[in-house]
Amino acid sequence: MTGTERCVDEGGRPSRAELIRGLGLSAAVSINVANMIGTGVFLKTRVMTCNVGSPWLVMAAWVAAGLLALAGSFSYGEVAALLPEAGGEYAFLRRAYGRIVGFLYGWTFFGIARSASQAALAIGFATFLNQAAGHALEPTLLTVGPIALTGITLVSIAAIWIVALVNFRPVTTGGALAIGLTLIKIVLVAAVAATLLLFAHGQWGHLDMALSSAATCEQVSGSARGGVIGFGAAMVGALWAYDGWQNVAPLAGEVKNPERNLPRAFVGGMLVVGALYIVANLAYFYAMTPDQIGSTSLHSSVASDALGATIGPAAVIVILCILMVSSVGSLHASVLANSRIPYAMAREGLFFRSLSVVSQRTNVPVRAIVAQASWASILAVMGNYDALTDSVVFASWLFYGLSAGSVFVFRRTMPDVPRPYRAFGYPVLPILFLLVTTWLLVNSFVADAPRALLGAGYIALGLPFYAWWTRKLPGVTRG
Repeated sequence: MTGTERCVDEGGRPSRAELIRGLGLSAAVSINVANMIGTGVFLKTRVMTCNVGSPWLVMAAWVAAGLLALAGSFSYGEVAALLPEAGGEYAFLRRAYGRIVGFLYGWTFFGIARSASQAALAIGFATFLNQAAGHALEPTLLTVGPIALTGITLVSIAAIWIVALVNFRPVTTGGALAIGLTLIKIVLVAAVAATLLLFAHGQWGHLDMALSSAATCEQVSGSARGGVIGFGAAMVGALWAYDGWQNVAPLAGEVKNPERNLPRAFVGGMLVVGALYIVANLAYFYAMTPDQIGSTSLHSSVASDALGATIGPAAVIVILCILMVSSVGSLHASVLANSRIPYAMAREGLFFRSLSVVSQRTNVPVRAIVAQASWASILAVMGNYDALTDSVVFASWLFYGLSAGSVFVFRRTMPDVPRPYRAFGYPVLPILFLLVTTWLLVNSFVADAPRALLGAGYIALGLPFYAWWTRKLPGVTRG
């Protein structure tokens, strides 16, 4: 569907309200970039250094992960331009592999992968604010049964709902805000790198040093250190920082001139963030030795330690402010894009039908946004989603692989349909993407089997819910 997206009301009757194509190229690129630049570029270098033990191998992992995501973006570009529909991967997977695969994607991403990520971003924002405010948000302010709500929890919930309310506005407003926040984030990350490269008392010889046994490497498993397994674990860390390279996909039904702008958004966003991450990590290794990076405290970050040694105690507040801006920007981009997943599922009868309703005034799926914010708020109160979000790295990349692989399916099943964009390097790059993705999935089981199994188990848990939806709702066939 290349025009506006039709929707229905609770009774299944056509509604006058529709999603509108209000996002231009700048907004589409910004939504991807804003979701990618979170906290990973400030935090993951420590773990990756412990995984591989060499600065050059850390840089290789950043490059390899970036190239992998870039290869995926080429395939996504072709499929999204071919099927520019709301829901993104949900639409790709449903068309390529059947309703059940599309449902399991939506089940996983709405239930944990994106809602828990939004809860984590909101709690991250509140935690950074708490640190900047001298831990003033830590006392318990309200007790509801067995749940004690601290200031951090309440600020987290407030952040989720403020961002949700912002996204009640027309998609053009959300796109404009994404552009503004993204530009701020790019400038801030670039400023950190420039400060270290220009003013730190470092040396490029740090890149040739190896991690020694003196590095503490807190909470980095021995099974994820060294060799091929260690490099795979480092790539997973980098991919976590790059996650969001496909974030604009669920908004495909609201991007102007999608045949042209969607491929550019995927590829352009990756090139911007990849370059930024490489420069930032070079700056870290210029300013600090591998042992210093590997010994960074869990309660700090490589960026804050490096800046602290360069500009003094003020670095802590600077980094906290950057992390708060980063968290809010990523939260906004995630809420804006991923609320379209339950909307697309509901429109086809595979989720609560009321979520398919589009606001008559702003042409956005307000009820889907409310449902997403409500669930994210519950997860923020529970506060025990860390293992789940880590485990769905496995689930996320399983669905990314299937989505990118759909380019082969559609080349076979829709050979005569005009393709405004064809994946660069087809079929070699898509095949390499699938091979490396498969290796990473297998490596996840070797490096951390319990979390990988938890991710696979959560996907499987969706099967009885799919059976329930297809049995209870009329007009929906299985398969």
